[in-house]
Amino acid sequence: MPVAVITGASKGLGRALAEALAVRGWDLVLNARTAEVLERTAEAVAAHGTRVEALAGDVTDEKHRSALVAAAWRLGGVDLLVSNASALGAEPLVRLDELPLAGLRHALEVNAVAALGLVQEALPLLRVSRAGAVIVVSSDAAAEAYETWGGYGASKAALDHLAAVLAAEEPDLRVWAVDPGDMATDLYAAAVPDDAEPRPEPAGVVPGFLRLLDERPASGRYCAPSLLEGVR
Repeated sequence: MPVAVITGASKGLGRALAEALAVRGWDLVLNARTAEVLERTAEAVAAHGTRVEALAGDVTDEKHRSALVAAAWRLGGVDLLVSNASALGAEPLVRLDELPLAGLRHALEVNAVAALGLVQEALPLLRVSRAGAVIVVSSDAAAEAYETWGGYGASKAALDHLAAVLAAEEPDLRVWAVDPGDMATDLYAAAVPDDAEPRPEPAGVVPGFLRLLDERPASGRYCAPSLLEGVR
């Protein structure tokens, strides 16, 4: 069975994607920082009959990243790596003149540096997979200038650029940066707690991610609306 490593998998988009892959028979290595929530997610996902390894920890920890890839190797390898774990830099979001530099460094460390570190760990296994793929979860803020989203957007823009260069350097892999759009997640609520507008559930965009895996389009940056077109 194919094996996926998903970071930030205890809630939101990460969990929704894990459940969808489990239904398809994928074995999974799941990461999140909160052990109790991650364990509950792992039990729910494993109920679909797939093998699930749940490792609580921080993706900025080099030893933890190594442990994630080692767990995937024990399951058979790495066919898909999803970098979904994210940090905002400030909660709630603030203008750049108020953004703590330590917060910006943390966002860059989680969203870009740790994502690259995990890719570096997983590359030997991805290269020998018959369909190796990397998905980095991006944001509209990586491409557009929105007030208060500067630190987070800068870190996601860095992630997008790393993904684009990785695609150029590893032409046998598929490397997709995906903007899923605004969703009803804890991350969005922490970013903009006063926003009362309803947001779509993360499960609603998962079919778009699955379409990438099914059709394997060229490496590049994709947005949820285009991914969901024609998906039933």
